[in-house]
Amino acid sequence: MTRLLFFPGSLRAQASSTALLKALAARLPEDVTSQTADIAALPFYNADYDGGAPVAALLAQVKAADGVVFVTPEYNYSVPGVLKNAIDWASRPGYNSVFKGKPCLVVTTSAGALGGVRAQGHLKQILSAMLAEPFPWQEIVVPEAVKKVKDGVFADQAVLDFAGAAMSAFLERIRRQ
Repeated sequence: MTRLLFFPGSLRAQASSTALLKALAARLPEDVTSQTADIAALPFYNADYDGGAPVAALLAQVKAADGVVFVTPEYNYSVPGVLKNAIDWASRPGYNSVFKGKPCLVVTTSAGALGGVRAQGHLKQILSAMLAEPFPWQEIVVPEAVKKVKDGVFADQAVLDFAGAAMSAFLERIRRQ
């Protein structure tokens, strides 16, 4: 059984990135289980504090996962602060965190025309800096993502098919490790 951990980039229940995350999780094969990290429960990163139970739970989830899938909007040309906060907690100790060697797939959304491509690049750089393994694949960027959600459900079949192919390749790589 392959275990994936989804990392949302938004706290909004009706976010287009959240709708996409749920759609991707719903399309997983039967031999894959998934959880979604609760990044809203985390305190602000502070190296003088261990973060308590919410951080311990996040670290355990990342450690137990065979791979991590980030689905995030782009905020101000980069990743949302709440996502960066979660990553900062999970990136310690430096160069030897639970992310070291962890396969990661990045999916970004945007209300604009670029689909979060800047956040995509920033997130991959952050992951590489903490020795995670960003999956080498065509970028999954979703422009005008708000228009692709109908009644709370991500409804763009072309995006789901493209992202689904990437997920399949990502899962195949994890299984070969």
